[in-house]
Amino acid sequence: FPVELQEVAGDLLDGMMPLDDMHHQGVIERVGRGLYRRPGDPLTERSDLAHAARLVPDGVICLLTALRFHSLSTQNPYEVWMAIDRTSWRPRTDHPPLRIIYLSGGALTEGIEEHRVEGVMIRVYSAAKTVADCFKYRNKVGIDVAVEALRDFNKTHRGSAEELSHFARVCRVSRVMQPYLDSIV
Repeated sequence: FPVELQEVAGDLLDGMMPLDDMHHQGVIERVGRGLYRRPGDPLTERSDLAHAARLVPDGVICLLTALRFHSLSTQNPYEVWMAIDRTSWRPRTDHPPLRIIYLSGGALTEGIEEHRVEGVMIRVYSAAKTVADCFKYRNKVGIDVAVEALRDFNKTHRGSAEELSHFARVCRVSRVMQPYLDSIV
């Protein structure tokens, strides 16, 4: 059971009341397939991230969603962008809408940060890794988004140029990013 469900219905769980009964009695409300929450709990800006992390436990929040998480963009995506291994099955969900990016090797495993959102541990790429990913996937997100992310990163993360160049090498976009780095710095 989700952590939130145990907090909500600890007494009911001791009696092993089925989820369906708890749902019909109004103890919990269904948010999505296999996801429940307390009735009346406010939905926050990051609720979809917690739900996506539950549905895709090996996934990592990336690209536009990670930019928004790190406050590096004015973009507000309606989908949760997640990276998964190239060999993984595509998750099927109705809520939240997911945009899946397939990665492998260091591009998938490096630069992952863990944050707690609404009691759920989510995995998000670091700000520097996200900027490098935006240049790698500039045809999906747009070069203007990638340049905006680089400018915002430069303003908020002064002195992190070596971290940015490391992830540019990991994502194999060093040559693509260099002219933009030269013009911004």
